[in-house]
Amino acid sequence: MKYDVVVIGGGIVGLATALQLQNANPNIKLLLLEKEEALALHQTGNNSGVIHSGIYYKPGSLKATNCIRGYHQLIEFCQLNAIPFELCGKIIVATSQEEIPLLNNLYERGQQNGLTGLKKINKEELKEYEPHVNGIEGVVVPQTGIVDYKLVAKKYGELIQTKGGEIHLGERVIEIQENESVSVVVSQKESYTTKLVINCCGLYSDKVARLTTPDLDLKIIPFRGEYYKLKKEKEYLVKNLIYPVPDPSFPFLGVHFTRMMGGGIEAGPNAVLAFRREGYKKSQINLGELAESLAWPGFQKVAFKYWKTGMGEMYRSFSKAAFVKALQKLIPEIQKDDLVEGGAGVRAQACDRKGGLVDDFMIVEKKHVINVCNAPSPAATSSLAIGETIAQLAAKRF
Repeated sequence: MKYDVVVIGGGIVGLATALQLQNANPNIKLLLLEKEEALALHQTGNNSGVIHSGIYYKPGSLKATNCIRGYHQLIEFCQLNAIPFELCGKIIVATSQEEIPLLNNLYERGQQNGLTGLKKINKEELKEYEPHVNGIEGVVVPQTGIVDYKLVAKKYGELIQTKGGEIHLGERVIEIQENESVSVVVSQKESYTTKLVINCCGLYSDKVARLTTPDLDLKIIPFRGEYYKLKKEKEYLVKNLIYPVPDPSFPFLGVHFTRMMGGGIEAGPNAVLAFRREGYKKSQINLGELAESLAWPGFQKVAFKYWKTGMGEMYRSFSKAAFVKALQKLIPEIQKDDLVEGGAGVRAQACDRKGGLVDDFMIVEKKHVINVCNAPSPAATSSLAIGETIAQLAAKRF
């Protein structure tokens, strides 16, 4: 079976990439392979549903440029395809004097990234936006919104098939054979010849990349983010989205409050090492994958550098009281009994050998292969822009 492109991975990035390849090349013969029996089951299907504005990301970085471009493309896509979304805005809240300079840096970064309508607010104004919040200053980000990314991914999949692309579910790729002019992608069911392979495998992107790039010098470390939900009668405590000022040295945003598109308020997440790549529960352990994470020199350096933060995150994972205490920094009224256990997601975080948690999107190319090796948040918001970027890289090969 011969194709122009085989995309591996049926999450939102793989689907958006396939769709943008078709938009750029209407006659392309395209196949998307997904190991699960349904699309978007992992990072896409377990994220918090936030449409990110791009305020956090270093100006000029792939995250900044793709998030802001992707944001507008996503909004337009949802409007065209009648996918419900809401631009409800969010506030980033400083709860101590030490956080004020960091908050000001975020405000300036947002302006550098082209965000308009950002607004600095004082303690009294904070209460107008979120009456129950505790803070001394804040920044209002009107662009932030909410959406159900599973619906977005489903629509991408429908359009791919409408445009003549094929999607094969339940096919895990086990080998990629590179020849002079083509590659052969081998799943446990079938073999496919293609001019170009695009790897969008999220939590397994490094493993698939190593099928053609054995010396790849990074590893995906899975971090689980666990959520609680506010009980129905306590949802009045949160109107929209409330975020803390993030620690600039740590690639996670801290526990926050998110109003969900389908109703309800999520509180979280923490960030703890998952004991398997798709380990959504503490009880899900893969000893081989855990040993790989722990043995990676880069992770050992990360663990040494952030051991105090990591121990705090792990403690919050096992202690509801500690989790509540972290949430009370933003909303002091929250009590232990106000929360019920929510879901969890796993973030695929690339880590290099020297202990760097790769902060930007990362694409590694070979002649017949494009590997998306790091695409954590805001990849869902950025998906159409990432897809467009990859389609431009692919165009050079056709």
